Amino acid sequence: MKTAELIDHVASEAGVDRNAAKKAVDAVISGIVHAAKKGEEVTLPGFGKFKVKDSPARTGRNPSTGEAIDIAASRKLAFSAAKQVKDALAG
Repeated sequence: MKTAELIDHVASEAGVDRNAAKKAVDAVISGIVHAAKKGEEVTLPGFGKFKVKDSPARTGRNPSTGEAIDIAASRKLAFSAAKQVKDALAG
């Protein structure tokens, strides 16, 4: 599902026009990104958790040459699905 499809789905389910649904979807995404920038965890009960994970710097290998390379530390946004979502996906 692409963003436009999600916006259409929100508009039809909530009974609002497409512009209001777009603002709502954009606000939710913006809120998650803003919280992630601050290192906060976002919990959506019944859906899951978004949290920032720090990956430390490490040494890796170039797969084509075998040469050792330095991989910089990074921050990643991880998602953990709630039990309801896992159960829905399982069938």
